[in-house]
Amino acid sequence: MKEIIWFVIGIIALGVIAGLLQPSKKKKRRSSSTRKKQNTKKPVNSGFNRSSSMCRPDEVILTLPLDKMTGAEFERLLTLYFRDQGYTVKEVGIGGKDGGVDLVIRDKRGEKTAVQAKCYADHNKVQVMTVRELVGAKRNHDCILSLIVTTSDLTGPARKEADQFKVDYWHGGLVDSKLRSWGKWTPSNKKIKTITTKKDQSSSEIVSNIKCSCGAAMVKRKNKAGAEFWGCSNFPNCRKTKAI
Repeated sequence: MKEIIWFVIGIIALGVIAGLLQPSKKKKRRSSSTRKKQNTKKPVNSGFNRSSSMCRPDEVILTLPLDKMTGAEFERLLTLYFRDQGYTVKEVGIGGKDGGVDLVIRDKRGEKTAVQAKCYADHNKVQVMTVRELVGAKRNHDCILSLIVTTSDLTGPARKEADQFKVDYWHGGLVDSKLRSWGKWTPSNKKIKTITTKKDQSSSEIVSNIKCSCGAAMVKRKNKAGAEFWGCSNFPNCRKTKAI
């Protein structure tokens, strides 16, 4: 009888010991699974900035036709152009979100101009919203003046908005002409075609006979009151005007 009792007690004791040992095994399993999860974590981003890869080297950009450039490359081309014109250039939105301003250029007098660059196809015109964004964003950079440079053109409402808020704009053939006269931009193919209206064509014929004292052609512009005047096409480098 005593042997049976001791046998039962032994079984109970073994059960208790087994129960005490079981949680520790679970902990070991959990710890091993945790290690596996830690080992399979994705590597942390080292913070390497690849924004520079969005532009080809300057020597390549200087040989590209405008219709073969990315937006970032067009902005870079303008940076090189303005620096050679004597401006200090700050690249604000190269290859990323710009908030309405791509470049901030400062002349020798310290006057700053906010520049928005748009490398568009001929049929893709700059919308009025772009003008409004530039007008609002230039204040964030303490700029007095603003300039839109586009390879295409502005829509009618965008032109009206630009004239109202004194936003200057270079478009189509004027941009191509300025870059070619610079001398460092040598595209490998023929001059790109630009969309021009009859009004633009007649205006360009008149402009070709009117020269600014700096040697650049004069272009027809409108002031805030709607009155037309001749302005130097080399703006903002030259700010001379003539009455019509």
